[in-house]
This record gives sequence, structure tokens and C-alpha cells, in this order.
Amino acid sequence: MSGGRHRPRGLADLRSPLLKFVDNQGSYKGDDDDDMGLDVESAASPAVESLPHGDWDRDQDQGAVGDVVTAAEQRDLKRGLAERHLSMLGIAGAIGTGLFLGLGGAVQTGGPAGALLGYATIGLIVCAVQFALGEVAALLPVTGAFVRHAELLVDPAWGFAIGWNLVYGNLLSIPSEITAICVLFEFWTDLNPSVFIIVFIVLTVAVGISFVRVFGEVEFFFASLKILLVVFLIILGLVIDLGGVPGTPRIGFRYWNNPGPWVEYIATGNWGRFLGYWSVMTSAVFSFAGVESLAMAAAETKNPQKAIPKACRNVFIRIVIFYILAILIVGMLVASNDDRLTGSDTAAQSPFVIAASAAGLPAIPSVVNAVVITSAWSSSNQSLLAGTRVLYGLALKKQAPQIFLRTTSWGVPYMCVLLYTVFMFLSFMSLSNGAMTVFWWLVDLTAAGVLVSWASILFNHIRLRLAMKRQGIPVSKLPWSNSWTLHSSYIALFMCILILFTGGFTVFTKGNWDPSSFVSSYLDIPLVITAFLIWKFMKKTKFVSLDEIPLREVFEQSQVSQQRAVAESQY
Repeated sequence: MSGGRHRPRGLADLRSPLLKFVDNQGSYKGDDDDDMGLDVESAASPAVESLPHGDWDRDQDQGAVGDVVTAAEQRDLKRGLAERHLSMLGIAGAIGTGLFLGLGGAVQTGGPAGALLGYATIGLIVCAVQFALGEVAALLPVTGAFVRHAELLVDPAWGFAIGWNLVYGNLLSIPSEITAICVLFEFWTDLNPSVFIIVFIVLTVAVGISFVRVFGEVEFFFASLKILLVVFLIILGLVIDLGGVPGTPRIGFRYWNNPGPWVEYIATGNWGRFLGYWSVMTSAVFSFAGVESLAMAAAETKNPQKAIPKACRNVFIRIVIFYILAILIVGMLVASNDDRLTGSDTAAQSPFVIAASAAGLPAIPSVVNAVVITSAWSSSNQSLLAGTRVLYGLALKKQAPQIFLRTTSWGVPYMCVLLYTVFMFLSFMSLSNGAMTVFWWLVDLTAAGVLVSWASILFNHIRLRLAMKRQGIPVSKLPWSNSWTLHSSYIALFMCILILFTGGFTVFTKGNWDPSSFVSSYLDIPLVITAFLIWKFMKKTKFVSLDEIPLREVFEQSQVSQQRAVAESQY
């Protein structure tokens, strides 16, 4: 493994007592000292200092299942991401083709009011998810984020299940994004798609294997580009709607009156209108997918105790405002019965392009198409970061082959990147119609994975708060906390589970059975459960009780990390 085998010195050598108090189930075996304070000088206890070098490597490189931040993370990974990078990572993952191309479909299904209400509902769920993630990740800033949190707070088998679910999902999401890029280029040229596949595979690997700070800057640039386009389209849409373009009449809320604010979906009457709203809400989940990935590289983030909460808060505010304003404008610009909202997967399908073309602005389609292409590539970069860091985190816990722990001298897990590179070549399946069908079936296997991830984040947060209450630790001890988040986590967890089980309701209605839709909606549930049971029975893991979660040691380590970050910032 690159990065050297020497033992860290100075402040980096401070080691939490947690590492000698936990066993393979995460059981706390320390004393009952209730003192939550920690002196930096006393953190490196004599017992820790006396550990032989070999024991240090063996115990800390991979660590026991209950370990929090391992020595391998602190030694081999480099803290190159700042708060602004994390914020843009979340935005890059969430703003993509769903916003630029998919909002019209939401208006077509639920009407302008149903679409607005559906996205607002998911926006509130995203709020709960982001704040829950921020509270837990600020305390436990580890590679793999909520996957590793699940090991400590729930059950190592659950961490294994959702971890491999994320690895598999990201392995296939990158070639699917590259395939989408090829389709988008058809808007301009008939050039062989294999050219674009090769170009974007090379670009993605180059960014993924470079310094994590370079990765952060690339994502920062493209996420900024997305934000500028969203702001431009919202302003442009408002100008068109109010009749600001010469020669075009004022639209206002005309389409809210005719054909109306709601669309009857499958059924009629109020029930049909409700189903339209519910269908928009279930599809909106996938538009917001990716916001949870900003904490995946917590071990590569500068001062994560401060950076992660700030990033979670900023991402939530920006994403929700952009989506809510965008869906409101779209509902004003196009009618829900406009046939142009369905058909191609290019910029021509965008409601903004439809409105701009009607207003006589011919350059807009090419602008939108260009930025959608960069958005798709940016999303593939974000998937590469999230997927490789989850795989690295699984390897740390011996839940993946140890070869994936190998890192470059600049702190990138290159064997993880290599595995993802191999799967990028699945993009070539898009050149064959038969292979393309198989490929999208493989992608559909984990389409519901985002809801599983959100539910896990919320459950981790609930477990942390309940364990703190059981062990008599005040909420104020958290690096970041909010008085209402426990309640919001309960509500959002209920909603995630409800949407997970009802997301494919259309296939159960008369005349609408579709095997592909059924697979994409539900097959991920038994896949995750199967992975959970396999690891649980193989390793005989136990559900961690609230009393056994080693929170006091976690808080001690968090305080040491914060003091280390302060000390490092002074140099």
C-alpha cells in the first residue's frame, strides 16, 4: 500500500481509546467514567504509546468492526476537500438531467399543482435526511459515511448490505451516465457514439485518479455551471411567462386555469388527482438522488466537524429552492397536456426549451443540451467518488477484498478506481439494442437504492440520539445539532419506507402491468435483505444495543479530531 508504513507522529499520532475498547461487534468494554472532557496531551495514553509497530498496523489499518476512524484513513487518505467542495458535490449529484429534462414529465403526470406539491414534499424529506446526515457525520467523519455509521450504530451486517448496494449502484450509474451523454450528442451530430464513450471514460478516470483536491475543483466548476444555468433558466422562464420577450404574449397562470392545476392519473376525481401527486413524488425522489453523497469522503475533508454540517445545510437550501422555483416556473410555461413533453431524451424534451422555442429563441436548445451533457458527466464523477470511497470503507472493515485498500502516494484508492474503470466499458452495450436492454435491466436492479440509503441515514440518526439519551449524554455535546431533527427523522423514515413500498403502484393497476417497472421499483428490497442475512449468518453479527454503542469514546475522538484540525490550520 502506498503512503508508507511508518507510524504517524505529533498531533496525527493522537489515538482514541475507542480502538482498544471495542470488539468485533462494536461492544463497549471501557470503564464507566462519565467525564466527557478530554485533554489533548492525555489522549495518547501510555498504553497506546507502548503498542508495537506491528500491532498498530494490524489493529488500526483495517480495525475491528466497531472502530471509528482507522489509522489507514488518517495515514493514506489526504484531506484535500473544503466545505465549498462538499457543497458542490451534493449539488452536482442532485442537479442533473432530472431537473433539466424531467420536470415536464412531472407536470404532465400531476399537473402544475401536483408537481409543485410532490417536489415540495420530497424537499422536506431531503431536509430531514441532510440534517440527520450532518449531525451523525460531523461526529463520525469516516470514509463511506452512513455505511460505516450503520456498522457502529445498527449492525455490521446492515453496513455490509447497504455498502455493497451502493457499490453496485454506482458501478452501473457511471456507464448509464456515459450512455446518456451519447444520446445527448445525437442532438448535434451523427458521429459514432463509441468516440464519445472512449473520450468520457478517459476524462472520468483522469479526474478520479488525480488528487482529491483536483476532483473537488472540477466538480466545483461544473456544479457552478449547473447553478448558473438553473438561475438563467428560471429568470428566462419568468421573463417569457410575463411577456418580456418581444412578440410573445403574457402567459401568467393561464395553464393553471386551462387545462387546470391537477391531472387525473389512472383513476378519476380526487383519487385520480391524488395518484397524480403521489406518482410525481415517487419520481421526484430520484431527481434529488445524490445529495447524500457529500459526506462519503469525510476522511478527505478538512475540518469535517464544521465543513460537513455547513455543506449539508447549504446543499439542502440551494437544491430545494432551485427545484421548487424551477417546477413552479415550468408549471406556468407549459400545459400539462402538451405532447412535446414526452418523446426524445434530448434537450428538445426540456420544458424550458419548449417555451424558449415558442418565444423565438433558437439558441436555447443547444445551450441546454451542452450543460445537460456536462451535468451527466459531473454526476458520473460524483458516482465515482462515492462508489470508490464506500468500497474502500468496506475493505477497511474486511467486508471487501483487502486489495482495495491500496492507495496512491497522493491518497487515492487506485484499485477501487480501477474496478470502476472496468465497469465503465459497459457503456459499449449501448451500441447494441439487445445488449442495451440487458444493461438497463441491470441498472434497474438498484433503482430504489436511494430510498434505502435515505432510510439508513435517518435510522442511524435515530439510533444515535436514542443511544445518547440512554447513556445520559446531552445533545449539546454533538458538534452540530438541532432540537427538531429527531422528530423529523422519524417522520421522514416513515415516508421513505412508505414511498419505497408504494413507488411502483402503477404496475398493480388494471392494464398497467410492466415487468421492467416492477423490477426497478421493488427488486432492490430483497437484494439488500439477502446481503444483510448472508453477512449476518456468516459472521454471526448482532444488533448493537443502545447501551453497547461506545459513544463516550466516539465523543472523545471527535474532540481530539477537532483540536487536531485547529492545530493544523495554524500551520
